[in-house]
Amino acid sequence: MSGTRLTVDSASVVLGGRPALRDASLTVDGGELVGLIGPNGAGKTTLLRAVLGLVPLASGAVRAESSPIGYVPQRHEFAWDFPIDIAGAVLTGRTRSIGWLRAPQAADRAAVARALELTGLTGLRRRPIGELSGGQRQRVLVARALAAEPELLLLDEPFTGVDVPTQHLLNDLFGQLTREQGKALLMTTHDLAAAARTCDRVVLINGTVVAEGGPELLTDPEQMLRAFGLDRAMAGKGVIA
Repeated sequence: MSGTRLTVDSASVVLGGRPALRDASLTVDGGELVGLIGPNGAGKTTLLRAVLGLVPLASGAVRAESSPIGYVPQRHEFAWDFPIDIAGAVLTGRTRSIGWLRAPQAADRAAVARALELTGLTGLRRRPIGELSGGQRQRVLVARALAAEPELLLLDEPFTGVDVPTQHLLNDLFGQLTREQGKALLMTTHDLAAAARTCDRVVLINGTVVAEGGPELLTDPEQMLRAFGLDRAMAGKGVIA
């Protein structure tokens, strides 16, 4: 481990007058991938947005020990009809360091090149983003986040709707980022199989943090019942609809 990169301490968020997250606490250390797992509406994306400062905290605190934070949104949140190629889309991840209306420098182009190589997109760099498959689009979003050279990376459902080769590539990449580069990753996912394979720890959430532990937590009937309201037979199999 390389020290704690993220601390969420008793964080609560109220959206539209209703609680979206209640008294949630977790940590993510350098060199580990933590899976954030729960049903739809459980507060997973809200927690990520609170870490990014996109939604205000009603109480509690969030402390990120490194800046910038890399963020991989869900694919539908990106404007795929924008007339830009892969390299240009990944370069937008450098906006904070480049500044508005300024030309990218050698360091920016080098960061983009490294991100493209890590995600297997170098040979496709000039392809328009509107022509990409779902798996290729997911890799673009990951590359865009990596171009910022973050020590903390937040990923919102990176395995949803991607093909098997992309799943394998992402599995390998996430392992490289944590074990070899010491980065901290916090990932929301509905894919229990992917979480069991890739995560060092999992955090079950349903409005608040229900439980946390190793990937074996995903087959704990009592904890899955608490997090998802599953019947005991389904919970015992670690099944989520």
